[in-house]
Amino acid sequence: MLAQKQLDAYNKQDLEEFLSVYSDDVMIMDFPGSKVTTRGIEEMRIRYGRLFNEHPNNHAELLARMVHGNKVVDHELVTGRENSGPKKAVAIYEIEGEKIVKVWFL
Repeated sequence: MLAQKQLDAYNKQDLEEFLSVYSDDVMIMDFPGSKVTTRGIEEMRIRYGRLFNEHPNNHAELLARMVHGNKVVDHELVTGRENSGPKKAVAIYEIEGEKIVKVWFL
């Protein structure tokens, strides 16, 4: 499952494996709405490369997962970020073919 593969790579901070499940034109957006915060694999490479470098202890624990058609909804507990306590996050992944094409964060 793509959502699990990217979560495992995220937790290993393996940038190339993490990016491998996303389409070249992936969009990351805030939910609700359609405001794009990151567009394309190169912007993701910069965003997550910086995140992994600045927060080497960053970790996301999967609390719950729901699959509905081509959407996967993950509820996570994110820890290990300096100057920040644990935070709960929700991510919605839209999958087309064998790639994640859109992500919404709540």
